[in-house]
Amino acid sequence: MHCAARSLIYTPHMPNYRRPNIPGACWFFTVNLLDRKTCLLTDHIEELRAATREIKGRFPFQIDAMVILPDHIHAIWTLPPDDADFSVRWRRIKAIFSKSLPQTEWRSTVRQKRGERGIWQRRFWEHAIRDEEDYRRHVDYCYYNPVKHGYVEEIADWPHSSYHRDVKAGRYPADGRGKIDDDFKFGE
Repeated sequence: MHCAARSLIYTPHMPNYRRPNIPGACWFFTVNLLDRKTCLLTDHIEELRAATREIKGRFPFQIDAMVILPDHIHAIWTLPPDDADFSVRWRRIKAIFSKSLPQTEWRSTVRQKRGERGIWQRRFWEHAIRDEEDYRRHVDYCYYNPVKHGYVEEIADWPHSSYHRDVKAGRYPADGRGKIDDDFKFGE
């Protein structure tokens, strides 16, 4: 686990919005579909996996934990030591995934004028992981999220999660019982 000092940079295409610039940091993300009533992510899980693999090959990063739900993603990534640009990775994953789907979604006039698809929310939520306890809580949050939303009763029953990888590697308890706090109200 690596934690670095925070420094902020101004991003001109996002007025009045600052993202932390911490090379090599570990991050928790929530990325949402624009229409939260759809199941695009799980219905097209292979396209999402392919987009993620492609960008991971071009812009390396480590996936510490990830869960794909029908309408949103939670992920924990660690970037390379000399790199802080998680935004380019998400932007390109979203673009590749969107291009793999037929254009059937409703688009606002603004999105039409900009040539944008109506699949993803424009922004995403990010949080720099502060320490080991923060890391553990966010991994638990990722893995518990399908239970929280009522998709399954047990963590192990959700197929679109790195939980299964982590159990096989001995990094997470096989009973799916990490310390799940009742106050998980972050990330969505």
